[in-house]
Amino acid sequence: MKALYHAHGHATGGRTGEGATDDGKFKFQLSTPKELGGDGGPGTNPEQLFSIGYSACFLGALKVVAGKEHVKLPAETKVAAKIGIGPRDDGGGFGITAALTITAPGVEKSVVEDLVQKAHIVCPYSNAIHKTVDVQLTVA
Repeated sequence: MKALYHAHGHATGGRTGEGATDDGKFKFQLSTPKELGGDGGPGTNPEQLFSIGYSACFLGALKVVAGKEHVKLPAETKVAAKIGIGPRDDGGGFGITAALTITAPGVEKSVVEDLVQKAHIVCPYSNAIHKTVDVQLTVA
């Protein structure tokens, strides 16, 4: 694959540090959630960042697929991601879970379901995790 764009970012301090993009457009504090043994501080965490990135990426793929299928998605179309983290069943570390809920007001549910299945193939985030994470897809 030939990459058309490269994002550059960095983090220091792990889950209780800081992160930023190298171009300075986005800088944030990281805090570990209480559920993971942290103090639940004011910062964000990698799972929240992944949920936003995955939502945006999947919505982009959905728009591409809808365009090819000549389906007009309303501006209110939304992808909400629920990303979980916990110990893997094999005891070898941690894993993630992912559930996406797609809302496209005014578009027939069966049409959206078809588009969602096709977007799941097109989306690079879905493609990156498809062998390791069972992504739950729900059309609201």
